Amino acid sequence: MTQFYCGFDLGGTKMLCVVMDEKQKIVARKRKKTKGTEGAQAGVTRIADLVRETFAENALPINDLKSLGVGCPGPVDMDQGIVNVAVNLGWKNVSLAAMLEDALDCPVSVLNDVDAGVYGEYCAGAAIGARSVAGIFPGTGIGGGFVYEGQILRGRRSSCMEIGHTKIASTNRTSGVDMPGTLESEASRLAIAAECAKLAYRGEAPNLLRAVGTDIAQIRSKVLAASIRDGDKAVENVVRQAAQTVGYAVVNLVHMLCPEVIILGGGLVEALEGLYLDEVNRIAKKNILPCYSGMFDVKMAKLGDDAGAMGAALWGQKKSVAPAVAVI
Repeated sequence: MTQFYCGFDLGGTKMLCVVMDEKQKIVARKRKKTKGTEGAQAGVTRIADLVRETFAENALPINDLKSLGVGCPGPVDMDQGIVNVAVNLGWKNVSLAAMLEDALDCPVSVLNDVDAGVYGEYCAGAAIGARSVAGIFPGTGIGGGFVYEGQILRGRRSSCMEIGHTKIASTNRTSGVDMPGTLESEASRLAIAAECAKLAYRGEAPNLLRAVGTDIAQIRSKVLAASIRDGDKAVENVVRQAAQTVGYAVVNLVHMLCPEVIILGGGLVEALEGLYLDEVNRIAKKNILPCYSGMFDVKMAKLGDDAGAMGAALWGQKKSVAPAVAVI
């Protein structure tokens, strides 16, 4: 009898469900819109429904589901399975694990979505075989995660590695928190889009202006890549500056924790892979202490959109077999 392990990536706009077998092979996947504004109870119902639909549409017996792992945006209480805050969903102190266990009758683990992505890369992607791996995932914000010897690094009651909310510059830009000059306010896709909208408005990015105008919501990763490819040098400079800022964040990570591998992931990095990775590597190698030279690698994520769901599935499998904790 085949046993199945389900992983769920819960995003602000979309959610993805994957089903894996004992060999860590994906045997089914399905996605749909999150509709997070409908409230926590409605969201939990949609998660449970999508899990059932994924099994049913692929003729898999849901009675053979052994565990479910859910990656959620924002800080979570991994022991209690509680989503502390998920701003994009409007959730606060939601007992997600207990609610889903009642709905699906299987063990449920809840973890931060970037932690899930980094754990996926650690187990099955760009960081296989590494002792320790950090992840930096720029998007609307900037998320971080850290896995050490198979355990997700966390605090007493909450996930951690909110690297996007660490101070990196002495500017007045903010990103939804009181402290200005954070990594997120300086280098997220939203920060890049805001600067590029100004360029388009001033006529310094004609290709971008022609493609989407000055609407920040439309200046997404692939649009930025196309703008650069078509010759908007000012847009390229903004992206390079953001990547350099992430490079300094990598320097800070190496000096504090010295991970063997630092994973860069997310749509922005994927769309601008060569440019982005080159800038991050250049800044990191130039500014680390000499004693750390050659002790870490900066790599692109390999698992793409599946990373978070796969990592959540693998973490749920691990916890269902032998629970373990790494606390800082």
